[in-house]
Amino acid sequence: MRMIRLLGSTCLVFGLALLPAGAQQRPIDYSANGINLTKGRSWIKTIFGQGPIPVSLVHTNNSPLVYTFIKNGQLQLTLDDAVALALENNLDIAIQRLNLPIADTDIMRARGGTAPRGVSTGIVSGTPGGGGPTTGGAGATGAAPGGTTTAVGGAGAGAAGIVSSTLGGGPPVPSFDPSFLSTYEISDATTPESITFITGTTQLITHTGTANFSYNQGFLPGTELSIGFQNSRTTSNNQRTLFNPTLNSGLQISITQPFLQGFGASVNGRNLVIAKNNREISDIAFRQQVEATVAQVEDIYWNAVSARDAVTVAQGALALAEKILADNQRQVQIGTMAPLSVTQEQAVVATDRQNLITAQTNYEYNQLLLKNAVTKDMSDPRLADIPAVPTDTITVSPNEPVQPVQDLIKQALQYRPELAISRINLVNQNISLRAVKQELLPTLDLIGTYGATGLAGQVVPGAGSSPFGGGATDLGPFIGGYGRALTNVFQGNYPTYTVGLQLNIPITNHSGQADVVRAQLELQQTQLQQQQQTNQIILEVRNAQFTVQQDRAAVAAAQEAVRLQQETLDAAQKKFNLGATTITEVITDQNALTQAQSNLVAALTNYEEAKVNLERLTGTTLTANRISVQDAENGKISQMPHVRE
Repeated sequence: MRMIRLLGSTCLVFGLALLPAGAQQRPIDYSANGINLTKGRSWIKTIFGQGPIPVSLVHTNNSPLVYTFIKNGQLQLTLDDAVALALENNLDIAIQRLNLPIADTDIMRARGGTAPRGVSTGIVSGTPGGGGPTTGGAGATGAAPGGTTTAVGGAGAGAAGIVSSTLGGGPPVPSFDPSFLSTYEISDATTPESITFITGTTQLITHTGTANFSYNQGFLPGTELSIGFQNSRTTSNNQRTLFNPTLNSGLQISITQPFLQGFGASVNGRNLVIAKNNREISDIAFRQQVEATVAQVEDIYWNAVSARDAVTVAQGALALAEKILADNQRQVQIGTMAPLSVTQEQAVVATDRQNLITAQTNYEYNQLLLKNAVTKDMSDPRLADIPAVPTDTITVSPNEPVQPVQDLIKQALQYRPELAISRINLVNQNISLRAVKQELLPTLDLIGTYGATGLAGQVVPGAGSSPFGGGATDLGPFIGGYGRALTNVFQGNYPTYTVGLQLNIPITNHSGQADVVRAQLELQQTQLQQQQQTNQIILEVRNAQFTVQQDRAAVAAAQEAVRLQQETLDAAQKKFNLGATTITEVITDQNALTQAQSNLVAALTNYEEAKVNLERLTGTTLTANRISVQDAENGKISQMPHVRE
């Protein structure tokens, strides 16, 4: 037994020493109820069966931080507050957060030699509002249930025209999880005998009990170890047997070591390396989700600010119309103005009042969108009936610096999550390609077995008398109980040794050739896709910067238009009071001022959203706004974000 334990330990240490450097990644210790999900339970707890690992990582209650912003019956939020609440409560982030422990379970599977199941790296986009584009995973197109875009990271199924069917291919990986099998049987058999001189009876009755055990385990070099231990106890009415009962025991140790196909930790450890790489992909995808959600929350917030400002514009327009109406009514009363002017202005007041109601209901809807984006449970009695009120305003610096486009492109190529995911996917495909190439190799296995047999029992009186003649030999080494049989086995008194080579040379191996060619083409396809992503990112960044510049100019033009239209209305009002123009001209200028103010609100919102989009496309949303990914992963804020305004 000492030899067996030493052999197993040697194989394990040798395998770990050969584990590729790619597998030595940063420690991952995501746990559920104190159990590391990359490792699972200990073998003792697994054997004695404690049921499934209890996982309770989902909490649908709003975080306590939400209630600290309730003031005067309102959920009053700055942009920083809204982003902080989204990091704790937004359900898109909460859904994506669960992909991290899901990816950990793939590492647990790979430790046993099983291929990873894969984890989606797409963006979860179940939060309504915002309207800004979100970046999908590498090569992602389409949408899966729940608004999750499909992606190739870890899934191995391919997307967007990319084939990845050979990902995970290559020779089968042995099971690194040791298994123990035991079989217990009791049998009774009664057999008629036509030749009685063999058994000494016409009816042979046999009672047999067996207890067999086996242990099997694979190791990273491709070594497969099998240990079998067989035991039986037989009693019968056979008058010719030497022992009754007869005790048989046997031990067999078998080792198979491939030398060509299936040899080495680089091929047999590929599932673990890929699973850990996929965990890194999940980390990057989570960061990508946080960036997309933060950008969306910023858009939702500024849309709410825009809706609030639109209410202010509508209120101002109505107040102005009511003032002009009141002035005109006084002039009609003293006889200096025709009643028709009052009628026309009354129509303006009615229209402005309707516009105000429309603006107010739109603002209320945007408040609902904002509250939904930053809370988990909108039906919470403490939140259900209170509005989410944005308290920030949009301001534009007169001398805002313009960052050179080449610097922006450099940032994007360095920080965009899609490129990082694509690079890791290329690593995984190279790992699979090396494994698939082994399919071209012959199979050459070293097979070694060691067997030992033990026999014991109680001598039957008269044993040794045989119809063929001859006497009994020395039965001393066999007389005794089960302990005597075990002694014969473990002292190696009756050993059997086998050593051999098994060689299998494929003659044409069309399957292997096709897989290798296919894997190379798939790798090249992914490389082309990565270049395509790079080109797309460059175009996106340039276009986003153009949009920022255009929207900045639109803000300046809108501000000037409001100033000029206000002066025009003031002049028209004075001329009207002097009788130098008509009420129609005043109403026209009044409507033009309202439209100019609305255009300014829209221009300011577009400008803010353009800046948000530029940050997202350069991958700097989190760093520029001091947002901690760790806080988002924990679902609890340790430091408040500081979103640039």
